[in-house]
Amino acid sequence: MLMAECSNSVGRQVGVLADRDGNISHVIVGDAKGIFIPELTNHPLGRKILRGLRLIHTHLKSEKLTRDDITDLSLLRFDALIVVGLKDGRPDNVSLAHLSSSDEEKPYEVTGPVPFHGMDRVFKDFDLFIASIEDGLRLRRTGFDIKDKRERAVLVSVSTSSRYEQEDSMEELKELSKAGNVVIVDTILQRPKDINPKYLMGAGKIKYLVISAMNKGATLLIFDQDLNPSQIKAISDLTELKVIDRSQLILDIFARRAHSKDGRVQVELAQLRYRLPRLTGKGTAMSRLMGGIGGRGPGEMKLEVDRRRVRERITLLEKQLKSLGRARQQRKARRVALGIPIISIIGYTNAGKSTLLNNLTRSATFVEDKMFATLDTASRRLRFPKERDVIITDTVGFIRDLPKDLFAAFRATLEELEDADLLLHIVDISNPRFEQQMKSVEKILSDLDLSEKPVLLAFNKEDLAGKEETGSIRRGYNAISFSALNPETFHGLIAAIEKKLWPF
Repeated sequence: MLMAECSNSVGRQVGVLADRDGNISHVIVGDAKGIFIPELTNHPLGRKILRGLRLIHTHLKSEKLTRDDITDLSLLRFDALIVVGLKDGRPDNVSLAHLSSSDEEKPYEVTGPVPFHGMDRVFKDFDLFIASIEDGLRLRRTGFDIKDKRERAVLVSVSTSSRYEQEDSMEELKELSKAGNVVIVDTILQRPKDINPKYLMGAGKIKYLVISAMNKGATLLIFDQDLNPSQIKAISDLTELKVIDRSQLILDIFARRAHSKDGRVQVELAQLRYRLPRLTGKGTAMSRLMGGIGGRGPGEMKLEVDRRRVRERITLLEKQLKSLGRARQQRKARRVALGIPIISIIGYTNAGKSTLLNNLTRSATFVEDKMFATLDTASRRLRFPKERDVIITDTVGFIRDLPKDLFAAFRATLEELEDADLLLHIVDISNPRFEQQMKSVEKILSDLDLSEKPVLLAFNKEDLAGKEETGSIRRGYNAISFSALNPETFHGLIAAIEKKLWPF
């Protein structure tokens, strides 16, 4: 009654947010058409199914729920949304909406309108009612182990490229997500006529995407396209899900897997260069990336301090990188003094470079069937017939559209390829995208001004692709083939290396 009187007297919609104990957390005064929901910092959603708040607000004319009401309910995951319609300045009919666990096409249910004085029947045992909704929504997430704390992601691609290119890129994003220890709950491909500069897709579609992701239990949205700072902020303002792009995912994988001093410095430098321009506004998008889902982020004064500290840290890391570079130059000088040829193994990530190094040299560098399993270079000595020795070096895997910050940070390491007498380009012949992967490697070599370096093209995993098919492709590219898991297939590879290094 009091809300109705206030709403009528000011000619505006009035609302309250109440928790499950009946405590009022917010009083909201809107305008004649709607209300604006404030930031719910003290009631973060996190991994909860429902927020634990119910929204009750007035409508000046109709008790029917609007599209905005349903969007607020779905995006903000309220326990329930209750609309009180006014008539002659007094409460008339009441409508109640809540999320539904039974219909994915219409993920909400509406009860009413019912007369205001008869609403006790609707709200009877309300706590049990909310508990049953949560149980139902939880059942829709039966594929998840509650104890599994990994991020659950919806992968999103919004592109005007061909469907084949888009699907191919999405397959790679799936592999990257698995390498990043992310559980994939859904993939979304959009091919709009024009890219929306704010959300990539239309405002209605991005809201539907966010609602669908939360209904599936996602905690993270990963975009295949690189997002600029304003896009990350705009999408993050719609949801408390974490929002990252392909570059951020790759940076995260690198951060987990870099173990050497060089690798750790290079990865941190790349991360800070990526994050600095994204420390804008209230910083909510970045605060979520740092783990604080729903946090408000730093204030303007703290933001300036954060920017200054990031810049100071970048300067320090750049100095460390130069120092490490001098150490690499000293190691290079020692190798040159020995007069031993250097072979650098290059190739797309997960092509089998480390497995080859291990089985060629009987060593034990880290191997895993995931993208970017190897980030730190490893060098081994390999003896050929006729008492000839070489130094063979494993390098970080290449990938198309390598984030520019990461490429810049790793450039010093990649430039060690300049010292190589031979680049051994390993290609996973069993991968249906091997030709595109070869082009990506060639582009990076071109960017490093290494296109003129002697290259030996070698197709790995002939056992998976089939010898007949591999043989046909190998002859077309004038390459050799082998299986890195089977040293008995190395004879052709060793002979080809010998011919390249010692042609006479």
